[in-house]
Amino acid sequence: MKYCILFNEERRMRYLDMRIKSISAFLLYLMVGLAVFVVFSHIRPLFSGPMDLVGRLLVIMTLLLTSLKLRKIERYRHHGPILYAFFTAAVATSLDYYLPTIRWLLEALNMSIATPMSIALDKLDSSLIIILTILLLTRLSDEGPTSLYLRKGDLRQGLTIGILAFLISVTGSVYVARLFGAQNLTLERIYPWLPWILVFVLANALNEEMLFRGLLLGKVQPVLGRFFSNLVLAIPFVLHHTGVSYTNDTLLFLAYLLPLALAWGHITQRTDSLLGAFLFHAGTDIPVILVIFSRLS
Repeated sequence: MKYCILFNEERRMRYLDMRIKSISAFLLYLMVGLAVFVVFSHIRPLFSGPMDLVGRLLVIMTLLLTSLKLRKIERYRHHGPILYAFFTAAVATSLDYYLPTIRWLLEALNMSIATPMSIALDKLDSSLIIILTILLLTRLSDEGPTSLYLRKGDLRQGLTIGILAFLISVTGSVYVARLFGAQNLTLERIYPWLPWILVFVLANALNEEMLFRGLLLGKVQPVLGRFFSNLVLAIPFVLHHTGVSYTNDTLLFLAYLLPLALAWGHITQRTDSLLGAFLFHAGTDIPVILVIFSRLS
């Protein structure tokens, strides 16, 4: 009886220790995610000027040096690749924020930023910077595109889910866009936008899925499990969109985003690929770009 009590107590202590480590890891990854994607966002950062630049450099250097240090400590080695992935995201988004490539392009084309074509080109430029940086830094860490969920996985299921969700999103896009404040949407007005809508949603969906699911989900999952790894990345993704100007109701928009972010993560985990989540995400971006285009002069 004495040994049974000791055994049960030991099991209880091991379970408690595991729970404390899991909660600590969740909070750590959440704080780092909020720093990279919200505080030093590449769209709406909390700081400006030298404070933003210095803050980004400190975050980037801290993540890189810590990830390299942890790889040498057996007990904490599993955290190294995760912090390196956050470092990669911080570099990619910072380059996107500070490189003036879209300004150069629009000046060369003598275009205003306030047209459907220029907005789509801006998103394409941003996405190329982010995606190429992720691919390069991932390769430097001796990992390939498959570590980013850029693989077939369950191709049939991914295509089925993605195409079906995309078509459903297209069907309801005008209604949802009006819900978020789109103005004067008619088929005659939307038709000339179609090529730029497609460029925008495909570019945006791919860069965001690579940033939040492809780059990080597979690395966090062994530590936190399927659900909590998905949740710890969905929260910064949702808050990353705080302050958007393309909705009349920010809280409604963020509430709309949270289940979508969790669904995209779940689809990625289930199909072992970004394909289904990418197509689904692209479809749900259509109402967003309809709102933005509808407000142009």
